[in-house]
Amino acid sequence: MAENPFVGSWRLESFELRKSNGQVSFPFGKDAHGYIIYNPDSHMSVAFMRTGRPNFASEELFSGTPEEKGLAYDTYFSYSGTYEIRGDQVIHHIEVSMFPNWTGHDQARFYRFEGDLLILSTPPLPVDGLQQTGYLIWKKSQKA
Repeated sequence: MAENPFVGSWRLESFELRKSNGQVSFPFGKDAHGYIIYNPDSHMSVAFMRTGRPNFASEELFSGTPEEKGLAYDTYFSYSGTYEIRGDQVIHHIEVSMFPNWTGHDQARFYRFEGDLLILSTPPLPVDGLQQTGYLIWKKSQKA
C-alpha cells in the first residue's frame, strides 16, 4: 500500500483570499499561525489564528464580553473530522466546526505537494459578500 503523503502535522505558512479580479487579502494577517493535522486513521483537524490576538480581561474561560468574544471569533478558525482523497481533491468530512454551518458537511480542497509544502485551495466561497478563493500553504513539521 502506498504511503499517504497527507499524514503528519503541517504548519501554516500563508493564508490568503483571492478575488476573481486578482486582488489578494490576508484575513488573518500575513503572519497567521496554525496547524493542520492528518492522521493515518483518516481523521484530520485544522486550526489557525491571527497572531497577537488580545486576551480577555477576565481569566475565566467563558466570561468574555460580547466584544471580546466577537473579536476572538473573527480572528480564529477551526474544524475537525475525517478526510478522504478523491483525485486532485482532499475532502474534509466535518464533524465539529467553529462555524456551525459547516458541521455535518463536506469541504473540498484542491491540493498539490511541492517538496515539504502542501498547498490547499478552496473552490470559490462567499466571503464579505463576494466569491473568493482561499489559498493555504502548509509546511511539513519535522520530528523533534
